[in-house]
Amino acid sequence: MGSVMAIRPSRRAGKRAGLFVAVLVLLCLNAASGMCGDWPQFRGPARDGKSTDTGLMKQWPADGPEMVWSYGELGHGYSSVAVADGRIYTTGLEGRNAVMYVFDQKGQLLWKKPYGQGWTRSTPGARGTPTIDDGLAYVMTGNGEIACFDAKSGDQKWAVDLKRQYRAKIISWGMVESLLIDGDNLICTPGGTVAVVALNKKTGQEVWKCTDISDASAYCSPIIVKRGNRRLIVTLMANAFIGVDADKAKLLWRHPRDVSWKIHAVSPVYDDGRVFITAGYGGNRSELFELSANGDGITKKPCDRALDCHHGGVIALNGHVYGASDKNSRGSWICQSMATGQVVATTPAVKKGSIAYADGMFYGYGENGTVGLIDPSPKDFKMVSSFRITKGAKQHWAHPAIANGTLYIRHGAFLMAFDVKAK
Repeated sequence: MGSVMAIRPSRRAGKRAGLFVAVLVLLCLNAASGMCGDWPQFRGPARDGKSTDTGLMKQWPADGPEMVWSYGELGHGYSSVAVADGRIYTTGLEGRNAVMYVFDQKGQLLWKKPYGQGWTRSTPGARGTPTIDDGLAYVMTGNGEIACFDAKSGDQKWAVDLKRQYRAKIISWGMVESLLIDGDNLICTPGGTVAVVALNKKTGQEVWKCTDISDASAYCSPIIVKRGNRRLIVTLMANAFIGVDADKAKLLWRHPRDVSWKIHAVSPVYDDGRVFITAGYGGNRSELFELSANGDGITKKPCDRALDCHHGGVIALNGHVYGASDKNSRGSWICQSMATGQVVATTPAVKKGSIAYADGMFYGYGENGTVGLIDPSPKDFKMVSSFRITKGAKQHWAHPAIANGTLYIRHGAFLMAFDVKAK
């Protein structure tokens, strides 16, 4: 049989081939121009402060990157933004109402919806950042009211009042938690008699609750850590650092911590079996722990106290942990080894503030209104570019976010979008 049969593809096969080619072309274009990604929750896609964007500028123009749009009619607040499926989500306080705002990528307001009673007491304003998952948007007020919306239409799907259902104690500066999605569950920390709760993310119905501890909540957004065959919910409560089995609702360990004002406003960071935790106001606020092989225990390791981060977040990167100090190092940015706990490098950078990471660089947003692009190399730890935020009022506390080639900065009633793509 020396001949070759000519096979004519079916119409369906032809469509599949065309789709395959289109996907290949899109991948090639992305590879050439730099990959972009969403930022669907507080501290980014993996909740670790890191963007998946590439193809970004390594140095900004003298007057900073171009502001492509701004919006100045948000209700007051300190919420960062979530970016998903071409939409930008944030929150604000209008009168006594907590309100969620949704924009398209050009800064046009698509819709806004109240989601409960906003925080109007000490340091009033919206707190938590929305979490976007599987077409739904989740948010919590400073008074412990959780609401779930259709992320596209804004239709409310369900709501749960943590005060009423779990007797959550509303803490001094309000509940400041950006909600965590774990598979089909939404994780939150009412505190008190029920420390951690899992709700069905589609219905709001309780899946499980952990009643093994009675610590109050403490302004901290939990993370998920995978260790061995176990998944842990790791967070900080008012008086303790805890790990809870995410599948069995069981407290695995509790490490007591006594910090000023019971403020644990910095989420833990995990890297290669170790967890770093910190709090502000000076003193011995930083601690480093190694998890056991299956996550059911922790061992404290030596750790320098320099990185007493207040609420700007820290990032684990290439075996080091980075962030801005509060009192111990007078606002300096610290690079500390996750292996030894020792300080490796420092820089003034933007002084005390918040941190994000994208495409090999840190983005710092200082409480003095300076935004800086920072080289993370322990050998050359320095700020390479900066500009000032001139719109908005009151504290510069909202964390920066980087998604799809855009840097988002929120200051008071203003949300600003800057083009940081490499030209």
